[in-house]
Amino acid sequence: MTRSQADESQTGAPRRKYAPRMAPEQRCEQLLDAAFQITGRVGLHNLSMEAVAAEAGVGKPVLYTVFDTRTDLVAALLRREHERAIAQVLETMPTDLSELGPAASYAGTVGAFVDAVLENPTRWRLILTSVENAPSEYHDLLKLSRGAVFARAEELARAGIALEPKLEGLDPVLLAHTMMSFAEMLGRLAVSDPETYTRERLSSFAVALAQSVGR
Repeated sequence: MTRSQADESQTGAPRRKYAPRMAPEQRCEQLLDAAFQITGRVGLHNLSMEAVAAEAGVGKPVLYTVFDTRTDLVAALLRREHERAIAQVLETMPTDLSELGPAASYAGTVGAFVDAVLENPTRWRLILTSVENAPSEYHDLLKLSRGAVFARAEELARAGIALEPKLEGLDPVLLAHTMMSFAEMLGRLAVSDPETYTRERLSSFAVALAQSVGR
């Protein structure tokens, strides 16, 4: 008879099952993955420490050794998904507009962005929709990284204006703001109502709009 079986026979109750040991980094990722899954099902506002512990298959004491409060858990989740989202955005942005031209390059970028949003709607719902109860430092991070994306967009806007005579005279800063706002709007539509605003509908609209500007 094992020790656990002996304990069970003596007390009449099954011995508590403890979560397998993990390195701190692995445990953190496990708990964030659990929080992410719950957020996808019920939304961030309904995320609870109890639900995360149950989803991860650990006791609440294990959860609290990693995150002291729900606020800490939410902040870590938002930070992780934000970093991954920004990496996705930067990957979709071209470095050279000369081969396809400004209009086709922008349309392709928007299409790739919409694909990224639809492939991971939970992540992008966190990024693109307002998170009223998010920690203030998250908003600071969002502003900072959005500035990095905007800087790349402005570079592309200037390159597009230089390549396309019909864009001559446009303000590159305002053009960059317009391009980003348009892409973000399509992303919000995609995560809020994917059945109505399908990938095909959003991408074809982006192509048509880009082509109309270049005519």
